[in-house]
Amino acid sequence: MWFREDLRLGDNPALNTAFESGAPVICLYILETVKDGSRPLGGASKWWLHQSLSALAEAIEALGGQFVLRKGAAQDCLLNLVEELNATAVFWNRRYDAGGISVDSAIKTALKTAGVEGISANGRLLTEPWQVRTGAGAYYKVFTPYWKSVRANYRAPPPLPKPDYIGDFGLPSDTLDTWNLLPQKPDWAVLFPQHWEPGETGAHARLERWLDGAIDSYSDQRNRPDVEGSTSGLSPHLRWGEISPVQVWRAVHSRIGSVAGSSAEDSAWTFLSEIVWREFSYVLLYHNPRLADVNYNIDFQHMPWRDNSADYERWCEGQTGYPIVDAGMRELWHTGWMHNRVRMIVGSFLTKHLLLPWQMGEDWFWDTLVDADPASNAASWQWVAGSGADAAPYFRVFNPITQGSKFDETGAYVRRWCPELEALPDKYLHSPWDAPGPVLRNAGIALGETYPHPMVDHKTGRQRALDAYDTLKERRAAI
Repeated sequence: MWFREDLRLGDNPALNTAFESGAPVICLYILETVKDGSRPLGGASKWWLHQSLSALAEAIEALGGQFVLRKGAAQDCLLNLVEELNATAVFWNRRYDAGGISVDSAIKTALKTAGVEGISANGRLLTEPWQVRTGAGAYYKVFTPYWKSVRANYRAPPPLPKPDYIGDFGLPSDTLDTWNLLPQKPDWAVLFPQHWEPGETGAHARLERWLDGAIDSYSDQRNRPDVEGSTSGLSPHLRWGEISPVQVWRAVHSRIGSVAGSSAEDSAWTFLSEIVWREFSYVLLYHNPRLADVNYNIDFQHMPWRDNSADYERWCEGQTGYPIVDAGMRELWHTGWMHNRVRMIVGSFLTKHLLLPWQMGEDWFWDTLVDADPASNAASWQWVAGSGADAAPYFRVFNPITQGSKFDETGAYVRRWCPELEALPDKYLHSPWDAPGPVLRNAGIALGETYPHPMVDHKTGRQRALDAYDTLKERRAAI
């Protein structure tokens, strides 16, 4: 059994099929060094991977087994292990990025040539990216009808059992620590363990806490970063397959059954629509393999983006002078995660106010998010930039002042991540430059020293974005 982005023992289709074969099963993970164009993991993803592999190894050992770790080109590692063991089959759950598909297809061919079966399954998604189709037979390019189709037609399969015994064959294995997945000097992930429990156990504990009541107010609270537990926090567990969307769907459906006809039912369906946004993102990635770097809407190749590394660095560091933006970027750096509403705000600020290419933001998120998913990250950045499928219109420019006032109403979010603004009254918290001098002095704030002036005036930034969009339209019309 070749584990990849399915780091769990329970309800794992490929693992279950392997055990149903009746043959002894070897549990393997390969740290792939050659991926035929697949994207290298970001730093935060490597941190999570280390923790998750450690948790899975403990779970396998508790069942009497051994988790074999190998590093190198996946095909070489697999063929070598097949030869060592005289294995008859290799099982895995499918992946859907172009590089992963290329590697897996070549491996299936190589295994077949060696007289070995390569058996794959769907352990990552509710449905395969090619299964849900429009009436005309095309893939969906708009989310709402896709969601309606999935909601009406999807039925979760019965749960699959977790193995009760896994054999230990005493095979040579790498030691996880030698892979150097954890950050060194500095250890920028030092606070991550305060926020996360990677692994299958942690994933189910988080789901249970979520279903224990917080989900009932999801529709009302999901846009509130100042409210603890306003979202599930399941995204990194889903990204690494420590829990599957099928398991989440089943669990939430059970909740729906107990709250039918109430606002809690509406919240549960709203939450499931976000699970299906992840599915929709994989549909887009599968049919548009370069989603992470090429505009889905090709008209955006004419967008007059700016080239300003200094502005980009200030955005990355949370030093833009807009508190809600800075709070989000600092939350990301310290926890490896950011509230979804704030992701939209900081994304809009980068692509609209600063007029910097969305690819720069997508790349930063890829490196710093513990849930850096190859489909969701790219699709969401294209959505907020206006270049994606079913995207927010480019001329929709989030106002970071009103967004902060509306969704961080208590100011708890900004005060947590921008402590230099902690003593500022609510009235001025999201626009410190509007505060009179005495108010700033009483709060211990010196603009331009203890907290930056805004990088760009909102009105000026918004107009610059609209002018750029007009330029895009003119260039497109000239072709």
